[in-house]
Amino acid sequence: MSKKKQNKSTSNTIALNKKARHDFFLEEKFEAGISLQGWEIKSIRAGKVNLSDSHVYIKDGEAFVTNCKIQPLESASSHVICDPNRTKKLLLKRRELSTLIGSVERQGYTIVATAMYWKKCWVKLEIYLAKGKQSHDKRDTIKDRDWERQKARVMKHG
Repeated sequence: MSKKKQNKSTSNTIALNKKARHDFFLEEKFEAGISLQGWEIKSIRAGKVNLSDSHVYIKDGEAFVTNCKIQPLESASSHVICDPNRTKKLLLKRRELSTLIGSVERQGYTIVATAMYWKKCWVKLEIYLAKGKQSHDKRDTIKDRDWERQKARVMKHG
């Protein structure tokens, strides 16, 4: 008898920051691990994560993410203090950190968290080096997206 593997139809993505693509020009992508506590992992498995206002900053040669809201579960332990807005340390290689530090300090980039996902049994955070968009850049992006949608509609219907 052979056993078949069950296909997992669920995605590895935990949370997305869709607003980041609208507000920033995303340039260089990095993958960072996150230092988490036990109650945070349980909440992440339940999908109680919000990345929409998250921001990455560098302090003393280390990267940290703030405003990454992880809501504690109702059944969380009573002896652990659960802070949903706790600053979490990002785990990056030394070369990646030096690239981020140089770009932020010398070239005026911002570091933006765009996605949180599972990679095997670890939680990873996708971060980008980004430049902020002006309001006219945002309007151009919206106009181009609408034009592509209209063009696809015309091609579909003939």
